[in-house]
Amino acid sequence: MDTLFNSAKTNPRGIPEAPFVEKVEQYVKSPEDFDMCFSKFQEHLSKYKYMQESKLANIKQLKSKIPDIENTLNMCALLKQKRETEVDEDDEEEDDSLLINYQLNETLFSKASVNPKDPELKVGLWLGADVMLEYPLDEAIELLAQKLADAKQNLDISQQDVEFLRENITTMEVNCARLYNWDVQRRQQMKKEGSSG
Repeated sequence: MDTLFNSAKTNPRGIPEAPFVEKVEQYVKSPEDFDMCFSKFQEHLSKYKYMQESKLANIKQLKSKIPDIENTLNMCALLKQKRETEVDEDDEEEDDSLLINYQLNETLFSKASVNPKDPELKVGLWLGADVMLEYPLDEAIELLAQKLADAKQNLDISQQDVEFLRENITTMEVNCARLYNWDVQRRQQMKKEGSSG
């Protein structure tokens, strides 16, 4: 029975592929083994469902995180673009500051005046766990671009895993139904033989 679930076939993250039970008799050698075999199948079905829930939670988190990273990266790119634009001689006396609306928390927004040409300009990035660090603009853009690429890759991987798990959950549900039906037929057959004997 253990060899049934120690399949050499796995996805790239090591999640084993569920076997398909064509003939129940290959797995249930005697009627006494049925309960143990059936519970093993249900246990593995539960494991697949648990992994799927975990992956779905990860997808939800990434889908909310990616737009935040993109918005922050876009703002940094805008600051860099404004920093690198040439100043016309006629506009030299004009203030280069940008008036920016930004979010302090979920319900509170504020305004700030930012001069992108300021050589001391730093960007504060939340790294998580209530930690914020200041970065020079170019470093912030590089870090955010890497975080965005990683988040998109993780989202893609998690979506592939969910699809793989969905297929294996279906296979395991079919296996459990086949085992259950086999046992019902076996019991009905025993009743017939007992009543006719």
